[in-house]
Amino acid sequence: MQASESTVDPSEIAKFEAMAAEWWDPSGKFKPLHMLNPCRLDYITGQIAGQFDRDLRLPKPFAGLRLLDIGCGGGLLSEPMARLGAEVVGADAAEKNLPVARIHAEQSGLEIDYRHTTAEALAAAGEQFDVVLNMEVVEHVADPLSYLTACRELLKAGGLHICSTINRNPKSYAVTILGAEVIMRWLPRGTHEWSKFITPDELIELLRQSGVEPVDRKGFVFNPLSWSWSISPRDLSVNYVTASVKRG
Repeated sequence: MQASESTVDPSEIAKFEAMAAEWWDPSGKFKPLHMLNPCRLDYITGQIAGQFDRDLRLPKPFAGLRLLDIGCGGGLLSEPMARLGAEVVGADAAEKNLPVARIHAEQSGLEIDYRHTTAEALAAAGEQFDVVLNMEVVEHVADPLSYLTACRELLKAGGLHICSTINRNPKSYAVTILGAEVIMRWLPRGTHEWSKFITPDELIELLRQSGVEPVDRKGFVFNPLSWSWSISPRDLSVNYVTASVKRG
């Protein structure tokens, strides 16, 4: 597949457009992401700092880095990356997400380049980034390998690709579909399709085939007793994240 061809699944886009206005409501349909976001940010900032030798104690440690948040939604990751000094492009195939993201960034005093576009279109245009954030997107595309290949094409040499998704096993079905969609009703039914979930070994192989070198993987683990998320080096049974580098 050429990079200009889209792997966007229109039915998946429609799901998120229907929820667009609720992105910044911590008690709304994106409550799970709001709860997970601090944990995601800890992982992302640590990986970027390590790859580019940045001191997170500085006010703008990511100054000079160009970062793409693909599938940016309402900007839950784009905004903290901009606050840390990165030049941020937030891209989403769901057009209705972007006015929400733009308004919130303006209210927050942040300059973020939000675009209604795809990874494939950005790659075809020759865009290049130091960091590509690809969080909870790959399980929603029609062709994961082609999509990940486009993400690799968007990276500069030495660039960092951070990709998170959901494991495929009985536990992930129970937690993300039965738990989050049916019992807790945090998400509308049908938000996720279990058959599209990707195991860690499958994702690592897809990343290698796309042309990047996986260098790390961790689990995001929810504790129902403390009602909080943490990063685990061993438990990748449901949500997990990977870091990969484009060599040469």
